[in-house]
Amino acid sequence: MKNSIKALCLFVVMTNLSCGQKSENEVNMPSETSFTAELIVDGLEIPWGMVFLPDGSMLISEKSGEIILFKDGQKSTITNGPEVYNRGQGGLLDMELHPDYENNGWIYLSFASEEGEDKGGNTAIMRAKFDGNSLTDKEILYKASPNTTKGQHFGSRLEFDDQGYLYFSIGERGERDINPQDITRDCGKIYRIYDDGRIPEDNPFINESNAKKAIYTYGNRNPQGMVKHPETGAIWIHEHGPQGGDEINIVKKGANYGWPVITYGINYSGTPITDITEKEGMEQP
Repeated sequence: MKNSIKALCLFVVMTNLSCGQKSENEVNMPSETSFTAELIVDGLEIPWGMVFLPDGSMLISEKSGEIILFKDGQKSTITNGPEVYNRGQGGLLDMELHPDYENNGWIYLSFASEEGEDKGGNTAIMRAKFDGNSLTDKEILYKASPNTTKGQHFGSRLEFDDQGYLYFSIGERGERDINPQDITRDCGKIYRIYDDGRIPEDNPFINESNAKKAIYTYGNRNPQGMVKHPETGAIWIHEHGPQGGDEINIVKKGANYGWPVITYGINYSGTPITDITEKEGMEQP
């Protein structure tokens, strides 16, 4: 059940034309389905992430900042969660257990945080422990900067790979022409760190002057899906794009995923972003 809930079912149809540039989009609905839906937890508002604990109970993050424990059919609120910047798409976001959770007890959370000198917020990564009623031993492992009052594109999915590295996403925070293609700036990136927040010595930009050393890929827009492939161990991401610009990408060390230089999407107003859908040195959407 755990793997089936978290697994991504990815179907991608690529054509020579941008989906966003078609006058009409077609949606093919299945005539039959091989599954049924069952209500497990009700009364939620904007649940964003969830993890299953070893005893089968579940922690659920609400965008508002509330952490819910669902156990034996009952919901309770967990205290001492992080203070969140609950604006637009920001708030309390993803949750992930350490691969060795049963021995070390670490839970990882991503959330929009106001920490910093600038007004607004940006994505932060925290680890903490859970004593059954509240979070303890809270540690901030990464905080993107600068803050901004823009309410979009916090990214913030979390995933561990087979080597125990923690990957997380941060969206470009609505600054598409400033952040994604600049490795000296946070936002519009996939990051890789050790489980305690240290920067791996073999990260791709570790020796680049002024670069953000935790960056693993760049040119990303707003990755809000992330999963480890169960067979290959590769990290896959789903990127929210503009109209016709959603992407499924496999994370590659140092790769540039092109946003906003190349894309199949167009602005929500219907105006074009670019006619370029591929460029040397960039991963094609």
